[in-house]
Amino acid sequence: MNNKFQALKDDDSGDHEHSEDSEALKEKETEICDQEKTQSTAKRKAATPGAGEHPLQYNYTFWYSRRTPSRPANTQSYEQNIKQIGTVTSVEQFWRFYSHLVRPGDLTGHSDFHLFKEGIKPMWEDEANKNGGKWIIRLRKGLASRFWENIILAMLGEQFMVGEEICGVVVSIRFQEDIISVWNKTASDQATTARIRDTLRRVLNLPPSTIMEYKTHTDSIKDNSSFRNTKIAV
Repeated sequence: MNNKFQALKDDDSGDHEHSEDSEALKEKETEICDQEKTQSTAKRKAATPGAGEHPLQYNYTFWYSRRTPSRPANTQSYEQNIKQIGTVTSVEQFWRFYSHLVRPGDLTGHSDFHLFKEGIKPMWEDEANKNGGKWIIRLRKGLASRFWENIILAMLGEQFMVGEEICGVVVSIRFQEDIISVWNKTASDQATTARIRDTLRRVLNLPPSTIMEYKTHTDSIKDNSSFRNTKIAV
């Protein structure tokens, strides 16, 4: 993607398509969770761009969650499962942080990465999310890492052109498929949701036949599911 994010990408960020042996992957997943424990015991300093860095329009926070599918989810258990793993405020900070994260395609089980504007939790009930919804794109296995990178670069680069409507994006790793979702603030704003849909098609270079689904967070709360009973809205 030819934008400032690629131009300023650190040379040592590594090959995003590399494979990891299972033991190294487990260590990285453990490290993600341990970062939250370390941060919770230390006083967090406000994240700010470094000298000479290129500030993002908004600060963004990475979150990670993992749960056992057989266990019923509820708001309290979900909130306990999501771990804040870092906040970035500049292009350079993003690439330094992102280059050390496990790629979504290398995650196992029932796992999610979330990247949301600072101050917004990746929860349906959050004040910024409660009147909104999300576009959902289901992917066959093997595509998650590339699609995730493309979509977060589009969000940080303000390519959606919908003002403050975008709350964040999620990649959800599941056993049979992977899912990308983009959350916005106002589900009832059809012009905005249509623009988000069209930008997704362009950024991800989706074929015209691709099925895209939109689900309001109100409906998610009702059936206690992000992806069940979604309505196809193309």
